[in-house]
Amino acid sequence: MGSSHIRDILTSFSPALDLFAISLGDGRTKIWDTAKGQVQTEFADIASTETSIFGKQEEGHLSMDYTCMKWLSLEKKKNEAWKFLLVLGTGGGDVLALDVSAGQLKWRVNNCHPGGVTAVSLPIQGSHIYTAGADGMVCEIDSMSGNLINKFSAASKAISSLAVSPDGNMIATAAAQLKIFNCSNHKKLQKFSGHPGPVRCMIFTEDGRYVLSSALGERYIAVWKIDGSKAKSASAFLAMDHPAVFLDSRCLNSENPDNAGLSVLAISETGVCYFWHGKTIDELHNSKPTKISVPCDDGVLQKNKGTVPNVFAAKLQNISEPACGHLFVAHGFLIKPTFEKVLVNSGTDVELNISQDVTALDSSNTEAALLPVPKMFDLNDGKSGIKLVGSKDRGELDSVTLCMEDRLRSLGILGNSDDALGTTLDSKRFKGINLDASTPHKKVKATVSSMEPSDAFTLLKGLVDVWHSRSHSGKHVLPWICCILVYHSDYVKSQEPKLLDFLYKVSNSKGPAINSLFQLSGRLQLVSAQINKATNNKQLVLEHDEQEDESEDEDVDEVVYGVDEDSQSSSDSDD
Repeated sequence: MGSSHIRDILTSFSPALDLFAISLGDGRTKIWDTAKGQVQTEFADIASTETSIFGKQEEGHLSMDYTCMKWLSLEKKKNEAWKFLLVLGTGGGDVLALDVSAGQLKWRVNNCHPGGVTAVSLPIQGSHIYTAGADGMVCEIDSMSGNLINKFSAASKAISSLAVSPDGNMIATAAAQLKIFNCSNHKKLQKFSGHPGPVRCMIFTEDGRYVLSSALGERYIAVWKIDGSKAKSASAFLAMDHPAVFLDSRCLNSENPDNAGLSVLAISETGVCYFWHGKTIDELHNSKPTKISVPCDDGVLQKNKGTVPNVFAAKLQNISEPACGHLFVAHGFLIKPTFEKVLVNSGTDVELNISQDVTALDSSNTEAALLPVPKMFDLNDGKSGIKLVGSKDRGELDSVTLCMEDRLRSLGILGNSDDALGTTLDSKRFKGINLDASTPHKKVKATVSSMEPSDAFTLLKGLVDVWHSRSHSGKHVLPWICCILVYHSDYVKSQEPKLLDFLYKVSNSKGPAINSLFQLSGRLQLVSAQINKATNNKQLVLEHDEQEDESEDEDVDEVVYGVDEDSQSSSDSDD
């Protein structure tokens, strides 16, 4: 069964709600047209600026690690359509701006936050973007050119979340404490404490009078009042069944600001949307949330191969009257979302219908299909030969991704042992080293650190040959190689420098094949799914034909050959 959590995906609606951006953690960003329900643009060829452990620049969309995203509206010129930029932060510390209409990268700020970008935010009207990172700094970037305008230190620890007030006058940062700064002079206006863990999402209300925040693992939303006082406690808490991953709010216009109604929207990490409304903060605190969810039963899970439908994005459009609002929701399945406008009344839960009939991989998603990182699975269980998978075992294998290396070894293409290394490991000096199973890191460290440099060098040569010949799994061999290089690197370099060159060449040769193997494996899964579907349809047709044959047999009258119909009817009447 698929996971129902959406905490690891990034989503964002454009200001006009006509575009929807989503990134599923594989380095690709899809832009959906919400009116047509189709993918408009996909960004998958942006090169990473990070380097591998061998000093080579990482390539491919799998090297991109997006951590946050936000839409930016560019200034509209006369007789021109609106243009939008999608601003993204990466785990490598870069900030990127994608020109969605042109389908290309507009600008990039490299290493803006060493250690990674954690948040990006901007005011409703303004030409500046604000970012925060693991370095505790807040950076101000020009939205048109990507030039770094200013930066200041907001915390001594990593900043987990950032928000800018709608008018652009205040910045809220969350690290060990939640702090409010003046945007112009970076002076601290107020600080709060109350979140024991890192804050995951945080926003200002439309009027800038409150900040809403929710931390990792907390099943509530805290409401903080910004008034310049020294009060450090939250004004209200809004309870949820699971932690929040997204927040939004709208204010109901009122002549008296103290009586202006406030509506709050949140999405939990299990894909359930919450809606609160209150005329005052106390009423908001005491109100019962309205839940918007997608029903999921065993039939839906079976039909979609365990994929769980969720509400994974939503925006409050307007509050027409107290306790009533319009939401624009993206729900259903991540590979084919449904976009819908929903009317919500406080106190009345809403269940959304699933209108899309999709499979885990359909024809529109076959291009560069990828699988998750494969898990290890032993086909042989210590015996030679291939284990044939019957219809009963097929369901068990669906939940396990088989390693390509193990498949080749089970077919006899790769060997299962190395004689030279076996002789080496049989000696007393290397007793206890097992390359057929994972060894705890502490045991590897203790064993290698206690070796003589010459013994470690002998073992290293055997391990490199084994990894190159694929006679043992790299998962079990590489930890030993890494530990030997850490503790005995000087001796290895003094004995045979060419061994390190050979190790680099072996590592370098395996890297380019990974993406191709993942794509091939994904396409093979697609073909297998289509074959299984065709087989099931054929079985249904055969069963239907058999039922028709049986019904026809029941309708056929019994005929006695060699006897006339008249005589048969007369004999029946005599009886």
